[in-house]
Amino acid sequence: MRKYLFSGAVVSAIFSGIGVVRATFAGPRDWRLLLMWISWAASLAIAIGTVADESERAKLLD
Repeated sequence: MRKYLFSGAVVSAIFSGIGVVRATFAGPRDWRLLLMWISWAASLAIAIGTVADESERAKLLD
């Protein structure tokens, strides 16, 4: 769990989620807002997948 919390990719994806939340409360609710949420979810999933892949790759090398 620690490897996910301290990964730079996951941390930056979480902080970018703050901007999406702010845009949700402040901006208009239209199709672009939906695309922002989809984009944020995809970037978070890619970051988590990258950390998992690096972790598994490190286990294979040990």
